Amino acid sequence: MAETANPGDRPHIPVLLRPLLAAVAPVTGIWADGTFGAGGYARGLLAAGAEVVIGIDRDPMVFEMAADWAGEYGDRLRLVQGTFSDMDSLAGELLDGVVLDLGVSSMQLDLAERGFSFMKDGPLDMRMSQTGPSAADIVNQASEAELADILFQYGEERASRRIAKAIVAARADQPFETTHQLVDVIVKCLPRSKPGHSHPATRSFQAIRIAVNDEFGQLIAGLEAAERALKPGGKLAVVTFHSMEDRVVKRFLQARSSAGGGGSRHLPEAALEIPEFNLTPKKAIGPDDQELEENPRSRSARLRVATRTEAPAGASDRKKLGLPGLALKGMG
Repeated sequence: MAETANPGDRPHIPVLLRPLLAAVAPVTGIWADGTFGAGGYARGLLAAGAEVVIGIDRDPMVFEMAADWAGEYGDRLRLVQGTFSDMDSLAGELLDGVVLDLGVSSMQLDLAERGFSFMKDGPLDMRMSQTGPSAADIVNQASEAELADILFQYGEERASRRIAKAIVAARADQPFETTHQLVDVIVKCLPRSKPGHSHPATRSFQAIRIAVNDEFGQLIAGLEAAERALKPGGKLAVVTFHSMEDRVVKRFLQARSSAGGGGSRHLPEAALEIPEFNLTPKKAIGPDDQELEENPRSRSARLRVATRTEAPAGASDRKKLGLPGLALKGMG
């Protein structure tokens, strides 16, 4: 869920692919690429030895763009439109591995008509599935308090109240329809960015995109679906691009890999629980110097890998995962 403001970055490079393949080796059996995008991870998995990769994405456009090369893999590549939160039912069988790349595809950023990028003027859309309420709907209909919460909770934008107030004032004169209309309002609320720093609209656009696509709700549901879908010994690999995502993934995997136990002289010892995952490795993996040189977009990326145990899948305690709890009124 990260946007690069550098048009010179080379597009469609799968971030942390080499360390990912090394961490999950040997790659065999049936895998799901739950965020198919440009297909970089799927191709990497197939080249590394996966028998079948099921490519899942909620954006119908990605399958149109894959049409000219997907046929090369025959039955080894199966493409399915849907959300990775439903991957267990979409796959229809137990999996040997699951890969999730939570970054926004450069294909989406490059198309002005999708409305994801503050660098290109286009309709204020941001819908990955191209259905449901758009970014324009949220910006034009949410209350000032709701907008401030979105910007702060999802974008960690310190000027959230100032920006929300300016948005509400601006839309009273003219509804927001384009990305640059929104950029102009945000930029006026913030100091001019220094060389080498991110664009002033980065955090706000990230926050609104997350709200439009329910990205944190989808993330937790996707991690739970992966837990249900994986065979014992199956691998889960998740690539994140900002601290909020990584924090949620880290807490989920820590909670699911806890062995319980403990107790004290005042309380009876807790019943030992069988963990659903083992962390393999225990810490996140970041980009090395070669990756940073090849793909500057990888600078903030973190890879976490876990191995499924034989324990039955369970439900997560979402209150303990650091998920912002926002409810938008009248947004459908």
